[in-house]
Amino acid sequence: MAASFSISRLSLSLSSASSISLFPSRATALSSRLSFSSLPLNSSRRISPKPLRFSSSPTSKSTISAALSVGDKLPESTFSFFDAANELQTVTVSDLTKGKKAVFFAVPGAFTPTCSQKHLPGFVEKSAELKAKGVDTIACISVNDAFVMKAWKENLNVNDEVLLLSDGNGDFTRAIGCELDLSDKPVGLGVRSRRYALLAEDGVVKVLNLEEGGAFTFSSAEDILKVL
Repeated sequence: MAASFSISRLSLSLSSASSISLFPSRATALSSRLSFSSLPLNSSRRISPKPLRFSSSPTSKSTISAALSVGDKLPESTFSFFDAANELQTVTVSDLTKGKKAVFFAVPGAFTPTCSQKHLPGFVEKSAELKAKGVDTIACISVNDAFVMKAWKENLNVNDEVLLLSDGNGDFTRAIGCELDLSDKPVGLGVRSRRYALLAEDGVVKVLNLEEGGAFTFSSAEDILKVL
């Protein structure tokens, strides 16, 4: 009996081995069906990140009327800037406007597209024409620190055509009621200034072209030239 059992078990082992070696395709097919690497992926369910978009269009907060209007005296305030010798200086509204015809224009931010490509370059280009019409001071104001304004000036190769002034804490911007809240934007601009251009004579506002938010429609150098 023992011999018979051993022979039967040996016969079964040989039979199984023969079966595996004779039909390798079955094992391969089974392996393929069980392999995770061969399972199809549903690529349609992959999520691609969307690019961030920034718009300088006005928000509900930016449509509030400014405290400043034509006929008002410009409030006193102090700005900072770097002079030609790279020395940090300060200047007041009175220094810039007393007994003078002055043009102030404000931008929401240095290095931002519209400000860098259109608004500031336009006043640089038309500075000679403005001065020929009696303008003594042309100043660009932004709620940026003086170091950023200096870097922006150098980046755009601005010389003495336009004075780039830092209203770093936004004191002047708040005093004239031109704050622009951009804190909800993904780039984190915080509270800046609405875009505008104004003409003042001896500190009194004669023309005020105040945009809605960061729009750029009637605050260009050409618009100021039209009223001179």
